[in-house]
Amino acid sequence: MATLNILHCAAVLASLLLLVPVPAAAQTDGYPNKPITIVVGYPPGGSTDLTGRTLAHELSRRLGVPVVIENVGGAGGAIGAQKVVSAVPDGYTLLVGANNEIAISRMVSPAVKYQIKDFTPIGMIASQPMVLVASQKSGVKTVEQFLSLVKKNPGKFSYGSSGVGTALHLAGEMVKEKDGLFMTHIPYRGVAPLANDLLGNNIDFGVFVLSSGLPHIRSGKVTALGITEARRSAVAPDIAPLADNLKLKGVDIGVWFALMGPANLPEPVLARLKKAFAEALQSPELRKKLEDSGSTLAPSNIDLAQFLNAETAKYKKIIDHARITND
Repeated sequence: MATLNILHCAAVLASLLLLVPVPAAAQTDGYPNKPITIVVGYPPGGSTDLTGRTLAHELSRRLGVPVVIENVGGAGGAIGAQKVVSAVPDGYTLLVGANNEIAISRMVSPAVKYQIKDFTPIGMIASQPMVLVASQKSGVKTVEQFLSLVKKNPGKFSYGSSGVGTALHLAGEMVKEKDGLFMTHIPYRGVAPLANDLLGNNIDFGVFVLSSGLPHIRSGKVTALGITEARRSAVAPDIAPLADNLKLKGVDIGVWFALMGPANLPEPVLARLKKAFAEALQSPELRKKLEDSGSTLAPSNIDLAQFLNAETAKYKKIIDHARITND
């Protein structure tokens, strides 16, 4: 009987121990020990999706667990970003996002409740310029012709982007602001319908991410007027920056991609992710794939938090000047 009592007490003690909270360090010592999900806030096939899938492959090799992509489209990437912000901060739900959902959406849409502080920055992946293009219908072949034509005909011409408050929209508004141009913005629900209308000569001008615009530029179906970053792109060195024109000096805006987690990621998890991320970005396979798509890999010493603050200030200035809202 005494033996049974001892065994009963031991069982009770063991069950009580299961209720004692496990220290955070103990929970994260084995990280990762199950698949990691990277959320991309857009359908498959776009530049953010390509960047996310390329990074996921390299992270999986270094972390020793599957890293899978989950495409959660809608609201310009904000629905996917909200899913990550709301996730348990354990390192198993991450975001590969671009400017729009990380930094811009909150400033143009009251429906977006999260802020940059609701993310843990892990690392900047790469950036791409955008490119201002002219349709064949416009007859415009140079940025000088574009500026002259639009200036002489205020309100007559329009340009398209992939949606209200996107980086493409902000780039178009930055160009307008620099030379005091009056052009109507036509928002499309993504790049595909924008491309259809430009190629069909239903709209005069448009802004693409460089990787999306290059096939149409190289086929001669649209004319590149200039890229939106201040330096030439290695993948298209023949396209001059818009800022090379004195009237557009200071135009410098691109699309960038970053790896983010929910706020309050445990330090051991964050350190593990940052180490794997830094190693992944040194992969020749990753570098070639992203560079071939038109991206420039981020410098290894970039301070992502400081970069995000500077980018947010830039976007706010454009948004305030153009009075952009997406109610």
